[in-house]
Amino acid sequence: MTPETVRSLLIVEDDLALQKQIKWSLDRFESVTAHDRSSALLQMRKCLPAVITMDLGLPPDADSVSEGLKLLEQVMAFDPDIKVIVLTGQNDQANALRAVAMGAYDFFAKPFEPELLNLTVERAFKMFELQRENRRLQALHQPDALSGLTTRDPEMLRICRTIEKVASSNATVMLLGESGTGKEVLARGLHQASPRRVEKFVAINCAAIPENLLESELFGYEKGAFTGAAKLTLGKIEMAHGGTLMLDEIGDLPLSLQAKLLRFLQERVIERVGGRQEIAVDVRIVCATHQDLAALSKDGRFREDLYYRLAEIVVKIPPLRERVGDAALLAHAFVRRFVQEQNRSAMTLADDAVQAVENHLWPGNIRELENCIRRATIMADGSQIGCDDLGLKGPQNDEADTSLDLRVIRDDAEKRAIVAALGRVNGNMVRAADLLGVSRPTLYDLMHRLALK
Repeated sequence: MTPETVRSLLIVEDDLALQKQIKWSLDRFESVTAHDRSSALLQMRKCLPAVITMDLGLPPDADSVSEGLKLLEQVMAFDPDIKVIVLTGQNDQANALRAVAMGAYDFFAKPFEPELLNLTVERAFKMFELQRENRRLQALHQPDALSGLTTRDPEMLRICRTIEKVASSNATVMLLGESGTGKEVLARGLHQASPRRVEKFVAINCAAIPENLLESELFGYEKGAFTGAAKLTLGKIEMAHGGTLMLDEIGDLPLSLQAKLLRFLQERVIERVGGRQEIAVDVRIVCATHQDLAALSKDGRFREDLYYRLAEIVVKIPPLRERVGDAALLAHAFVRRFVQEQNRSAMTLADDAVQAVENHLWPGNIRELENCIRRATIMADGSQIGCDDLGLKGPQNDEADTSLDLRVIRDDAEKRAIVAALGRVNGNMVRAADLLGVSRPTLYDLMHRLALK
């Protein structure tokens, strides 16, 4: 293992003679020691151990298990993946089981067999490494249903995993985000990742249809229900039977229809306009809005009971300006797409254009960026799109990192720099390594450690 991956063993024992004995019996592992809760917490933050052996009876109250259980609780809060092996007295099985219920990996009664403790510690280390490798692989995985979503931003990748996780359920999902952030792309990805993907995905924009027509658009109408109703017409809800219905801009749904939608969500039946028959509909609801529905409900402009019915799973989509490296990455992708659509010869973004894309705040998000690149590919004269072709100028949106943990700051800074460099050079590893001032093997090692694909 490299120095970056070595994880130590922490031995917490107030009896110094026994502490020395335990360390000697576990001499095959790189270990550090502590004698009370405060020194154990200090060593844990300093050495980031993978495995901890600890006595529950610690000073200042060595006759009680209160300090040991409190330390165990703090260890689990710091990193629940740390494997804690509790050492207890012969007649202390109740507290040992209590420790396991709190998250301890295993327990041993004193006096213990050194060979068995060695075996348990070794197994705990292997389990820790397997779980860490599993998390790394999960971080690299992006659901096939969302393969059309172009991103390297850690928060967006986390959202993709959330969408994949909830897709198999029938829970109602609320997508919150500014206009142009890709809410419909995620809604379609949710549908494609669900068992309903063989049925229809139906979307309706609640803000784009006049209030007097919206009810018939949603619920349908019977023949003769009103002037001009020449035939029975299914509404969007009924059309999506067996599939997924996306209610876009749900915050603009009139109050008069909110009660009717709430009844449908509760009973899963509808009545067409002009009809008297209840019709059962099986549909998965995904709603989206750029508005603050919680604030609207407090102001009386959105039903509070409807809000809580819709907000079973809430996904907050960050704006483009907060996605690390995505602006440049998307810009390169849009150039390739529009060049192909317009049958133009190969075009690329000049360095000043990439810098302008990265510095712009994109109030219109991905939709604004897409339109900007489309216009530039049409209007640019040469094979390179320059800053003037984009028409962009704006300050850089710097964000202060408030973390004081040096390891977290270093990892975050390295991840941001690598993602930004890859976005700027369109994924070219050689050029990215040159920009970062490292060798290509070093860049590959960094990307592996930081779980960057």
